[in-house]
Amino acid sequence: MSPPWWQLDASALGQAYRDGAVTPVQALASHLDRLAQVQPVINAMAWVDAEGAGQAAAASAARWQAGQPLSPLDGVPITVKDNIPVAGLPCRWGSRLYQDHVPERDETPVARLRAAGAVILGKTAVPEFTLQGYTHSPVTGTTGNPWDPALTPGGSSGGAVASLAAGVGALAIGTDGGGSIRRPAGFTGLYGFKPGWGVVPRQDGLPEILPGMEVIGPITRSARDLALVLAVIGGDVAEPWAPEPAPPAGLRIAYWRDIAGSPVDPAITAVGDATAERLRALGHAVHTTAAPDAVQAFNQRAWPVISSTGLAHVLQTHDRLDRLTPALADMLARGRAGRATDLFAAQALVRQLQAALADVFRAHDLVLTPTSAALPWPADEPHPAHIAGQAVDGRGHAVFTAFVNACGLPALALPAGWAQHLPVGVQLVGPTGSDARLIALAPAWEAANDPAAPRRWPLH
Repeated sequence: MSPPWWQLDASALGQAYRDGAVTPVQALASHLDRLAQVQPVINAMAWVDAEGAGQAAAASAARWQAGQPLSPLDGVPITVKDNIPVAGLPCRWGSRLYQDHVPERDETPVARLRAAGAVILGKTAVPEFTLQGYTHSPVTGTTGNPWDPALTPGGSSGGAVASLAAGVGALAIGTDGGGSIRRPAGFTGLYGFKPGWGVVPRQDGLPEILPGMEVIGPITRSARDLALVLAVIGGDVAEPWAPEPAPPAGLRIAYWRDIAGSPVDPAITAVGDATAERLRALGHAVHTTAAPDAVQAFNQRAWPVISSTGLAHVLQTHDRLDRLTPALADMLARGRAGRATDLFAAQALVRQLQAALADVFRAHDLVLTPTSAALPWPADEPHPAHIAGQAVDGRGHAVFTAFVNACGLPALALPAGWAQHLPVGVQLVGPTGSDARLIALAPAWEAANDPAAPRRWPLH
């Protein structure tokens, strides 16, 4: 007997369409049934377009019946994060300032997915202006982690990962400006990819809060689906996305267990150490090293300036700023109070960080770190107050991710283990141009990690 259709990844669902085992209309019905079951528990969807999805699924079914699918993703149900415009659907960005915003055009990756026949289920929940590490907003409320709905799935792609991990959509599209794909993927046992600069073209999107740092990337339940999505949304006419045919061997990997002695939950460190051993067993040379001081300098002195001034820039022409939540109002005030010299100093720290990472990648092929320094915390709290018994600020859990965005590097989040009942993730970061290498590594990692074990499902 086949499993419920909502449990199939995108690759398997496409094969089922080719075999005639199921139609896109039937698969969509299975996903909508699952959505009705889990949405009241985790509150992960910001908007559901059942009617539009039904029309797209019917059109896809006709194409498969005629033997003329548009792509391997034709008829595959997907979700789109609610800071990525989808024509005709609300794009509220988690803010009451955008609660009536309905874009007329798809952003480029959405347009490409639609042209490939993907079925858009709807939009996934985000924190206000996607600037926090949990998923709560005045527009949608609080999103829970399907592995424990009392805890957060992280942010800002929290709705995307919660939906996908729970079985709503065969894949998800999110954004990553400082770790917003990778940390939530780690919290929910998923694969998440943050592309390097220019790999996934963007046009017709929302205003930039983190200029040059935020990219769109895929979140999947299986390693093989990453390449499937990037074949559609990655590259351009001049340089189409081209995967590597086989995983590279004998890579030199630097393993950072912390950032400048910053606290990390011991269970996460244990998973990171075990990951290093498994990578060695796969033939790679993994060396535990210290992260450059420039990473900590960026985290502490550049990120707060870049994020707050970016928000101030986006909101400079908005009125009704009284609709902001107190946390975002405080961030806006900091951004408005900043001086041009503060931003200049932050940009200088970014250049120092880029130089330090260039040195790292002269000696190593990849960097391994946890995706987060903390396990998921209560869903209605913006961040953990303590990690490993030490007090931390609002970015204490996020020390491993934002440096990647500042340097425009590709990074891959991998499910790596469990801490009690919660998934734990790690990330591999590569130099500029190593996107295809990272994607090629994912199936080898997946195959080496007990492929015969049945997949665990939350909310059963």
